[in-house]
Amino acid sequence: MDSSIRTLSPQESRVVLALAEQKRREVGRPEIIKLLGASAKAADNVIESLRRKGWLERASWGEYLVILPDEGPDAMGETNLLALASRIADPYYIGYGSAAGYYGLTTQHRRVIVVVTPVHLRGRRVGEGRVRVVNPKPAKFFGFAPVDVFGYKVMMSDREKTAIDCIDRPALAGGVGEATSILATASGRFDWPKAADYLERIDSTALVRRFGWVMDHVKAEMPADIHERLLRLAARGPRTWMGPNPARKVQGAIGYDKTWNLFVNVSREELRESAGLGRRKALKKDA
Repeated sequence: MDSSIRTLSPQESRVVLALAEQKRREVGRPEIIKLLGASAKAADNVIESLRRKGWLERASWGEYLVILPDEGPDAMGETNLLALASRIADPYYIGYGSAAGYYGLTTQHRRVIVVVTPVHLRGRRVGEGRVRVVNPKPAKFFGFAPVDVFGYKVMMSDREKTAIDCIDRPALAGGVGEATSILATASGRFDWPKAADYLERIDSTALVRRFGWVMDHVKAEMPADIHERLLRLAARGPRTWMGPNPARKVQGAIGYDKTWNLFVNVSREELRESAGLGRRKALKKDA
């Protein structure tokens, strides 16, 4: 018998081994009560002990994620915080900086998981992390699909929507500089027609201009027809900006860009490392 199982009481072992045999990833309190054939109070004691020992992690009231024996009780790391966070709302998706981390688009270490949902909820702690709840406009709640996170199904924004979301609300991705780097890194594996369709569907001239300007700044290998399509989408409406409102001009700001009719109220220093990054990523991928 595995040594980790020997640290459990007979009742605890019964639960862990039964769930492992069934390859269960989630379990409810009523199921544990039935499995043990015990009173609710006795089952609650077993559940609490398994939580302390790292075999169960509470997802919501009466619902738990299962950490299987072959993973060990230390398996609830940063990635599985995504599985925990995903249980607090439905429908939802994990997005912004959290999704960027999942796709390897950022190296920032995050203990705040961004859950995007039309459900109005307060943020909360899950495991050793914290959930921030973002309520999007209906036109922006799309572009996500289930992914596998250590055996747990989690709804995640796709690569294109993740990058667009990050440049739309950089504060949820670590700031403008980090959001720009995320977009540059993502561009190397973009489905460009999909990204353009997403931008057209969101129908925000300001967002199209920011996206287009960043792609030019990082020298992403955007197809010419997509570039022209975005310029057409960006042509309508008054001048817009990226960064803080230009009423408070940032020192050393890049300033007005005629091509995209955009005032870039971000310092050159903040965006220095991302300049040409899309081109460098493309060269590295082709090497």
